[in-house]
Amino acid sequence: MSHIVSIRTQVKDPVAVQAACRRLKLPVPQQRTAQLYNSEATGLVVELPDWKFPVVCDITTGNLQYDNFNGHWGAESHLHRFLQSYAVEKATIEARKQGHSVQEFALTDGSIRVQIAVAG
Repeated sequence: MSHIVSIRTQVKDPVAVQAACRRLKLPVPQQRTAQLYNSEATGLVVELPDWKFPVVCDITTGNLQYDNFNGHWGAESHLHRFLQSYAVEKATIEARKQGHSVQEFALTDGSIRVQIAVAG
């Protein structure tokens, strides 16, 4: 039986953040305080390609802090790819913890279909 699931992503798992960064060939995320345009943010810092300032993940709340000046200081597509990769990695981690097998399929529109086969 097939089920379609929509996921609203909260970035709370540092292991999945690291896996998403590896998947996208981004620098290893670091826990630190980062300078944004006119403020600072502390959390797990992710450096996206061609972004003037980093994305800071608050692992306790799941919120992201960043300043890309409405796309002028970094293409939002890079943020969307990071969030997509995070969601895939988190779903995969949780499914495997429960003994399920996971397959990924890249779709022509750039999205990823994750198929989880429930064990037993």
